[in-house]
This record gives sequence, C-alpha cells and structure tokens, in this order.
Amino acid sequence: MAEKELKLKINDEQLKGAYANQVGIMHTRDEFVLDFISMLPPEALVTSRVIVSPVALKRMYMAIGVNIKKYEESFGAIRVDDASSADSSAKVN
Repeated sequence: MAEKELKLKINDEQLKGAYANQVGIMHTRDEFVLDFISMLPPEALVTSRVIVSPVALKRMYMAIGVNIKKYEESFGAIRVDDASSADSSAKVN
C-alpha cells in the first residue's frame, strides 16, 4: 500500500519558532509534558509546552537519535561537557 502524502501547515506565529536552551520534563502514566525554557538570567521563561503520549515521545526520541547521527556524520561530533549534561540541563519532575 502506498503512503499518502501529508500536507503540513504552519501559521505565521509558529513559523517564527521559539528559542529554548533548557527543557523541563514531567510525566504521568499517560502523558509527558515538555516545557521548553529560555534561560536568560535573571529569569527563565517557558517559551513552549508540548504534551505527548509515551508512544509519541518514544518515536520522537528515536527520530532525534537518527537526526543527531546524520548531523554528526556531516558536521562532526557534538561535544557535551559535564556542565551541560542532560542531568543538569533538564529539569525532571
């Protein structure tokens, strides 16, 4: 069976994007809440909140892994120092 083409629409406001350099992650049994945060001292601002099912988040996680691999094949390894590791840059509740 051939896949149908999906037309993706985006409004002008969302097309601008939202800057985030931190992420806060919370979850219940049924969903994950990702708060994308712009951390610019002296304040931090949630710029976007995304709520997804565990299955959808797992698919995103796998897709991000594939894309990081492609990025590193093209541009070299992404260096992550201890100060910006996932444990210190993500607020997990």
